[in-house]
Amino acid sequence: MTEATVVEGGLVTADGRPLRASLNRALMRKKLIAVGMVVPLFLFIMVTFMIPIGDMLLRSVDNDIVAEILPRSVEALEDWDETSGELPDEAVFKAMVEDLVEAKAARENTKVGQRLNYERPGMSSLFRGSARKAGRIKEGPYKEALIKADKDWGKVETWQTIKQFSGPYTAGYFLSAVDAKQTPDGSIEFVDSNKAVYGKLFLRTIILSTVITLLTLLLGFPIALLIATQPARIGNLLIICVLLPFWTSLLVRTTSWIALLQKQGVINDILVFIGLIGDDGRLAMIHNATGTVIAMTHILLPFMVLPLYSVMKTIPPTYMRAATSLGAHPFPAFWKVYFPNTIPGIGAGAILVFILAIGYYITPELVGGTDGTFISNRIAYNISSSLNWGLAAALGVILLGIVLVFYLLYDKIVGIDNMKLG
Repeated sequence: MTEATVVEGGLVTADGRPLRASLNRALMRKKLIAVGMVVPLFLFIMVTFMIPIGDMLLRSVDNDIVAEILPRSVEALEDWDETSGELPDEAVFKAMVEDLVEAKAARENTKVGQRLNYERPGMSSLFRGSARKAGRIKEGPYKEALIKADKDWGKVETWQTIKQFSGPYTAGYFLSAVDAKQTPDGSIEFVDSNKAVYGKLFLRTIILSTVITLLTLLLGFPIALLIATQPARIGNLLIICVLLPFWTSLLVRTTSWIALLQKQGVINDILVFIGLIGDDGRLAMIHNATGTVIAMTHILLPFMVLPLYSVMKTIPPTYMRAATSLGAHPFPAFWKVYFPNTIPGIGAGAILVFILAIGYYITPELVGGTDGTFISNRIAYNISSSLNWGLAAALGVILLGIVLVFYLLYDKIVGIDNMKLG
């Protein structure tokens, strides 16, 4: 430590600097070192977490394709009253022909057609076919020529859709994500219940994730209790058995359940062999919600066991001995003394399993069929198959919102401070 001496101006260090300035400099150096150590983690979180979420949020409302590819038409449609029930004037049709010619040359007509097709079926083929024919329209009347090229240009609904989704931002993706749409007059209407898809998927995802969380708790609690009450040598061996599934591919574990649960699978064969069911009454346990619950409960069970075990290991066994020595029956002693101390582990395991389950993809895709798939499977479909990234982003934002709501409810009811991992 630097020696300090007293001078007329106050304490100074051996090198003649004021002591206060030297201390401030040392504190600043420590702060800079601490910040330097945190910066890599901050950059990692930004690149792998914050930026992707920000991009997802932007994609869920981004709608600049129409304005970029059809600039003249969008500008000309600003003066058209879409509620009048009449077609736009000649200037709008001329602007559309010019935009179609340029879009065809730049090979972007399919992009705008695909975007508008999400809102109104048939728009993709309309722009694909009209862009080829627009090059032959050299002079007016453009309205008659464009309607002759495709009769859909003579429908008011076509132009209403173009104007309605010509802004830089749109709520159309979020409306589609909740099985709704915006009408030309600006009102919002929901699709028929027999055609609704996403609302049912969100509800199914929440229900099945809750069931999976409860099942992992019922199965994991006695397993964790057994491991925690064993001697160290046996407990370590049991922990290895719990961790053993992590050394096997998730895909392999899921396909193994297909072999076990199918109608001609191992489980049904055993039930037929012992006479519990007939050969013509084999159970349908795969490609439905049952298969999803069974497979995901097995896969996520370690995520419940480990937090429970880590908390149970810290509970002194003298608590139960003291309760029973004072005359309490073992079960009331367990329920009133031991179980309350496991609540932090239950909370940690439950929130961990639920969040993992609500966003799971591979297992429901392979064993869920039509009744056991989650909303994550629909998100993946919109990204990889239908290429509707905006709708996929909107579904992802809603799913993120649901997770945050459940997290806040958990914090309100249980308290996030009571969650412990050991």
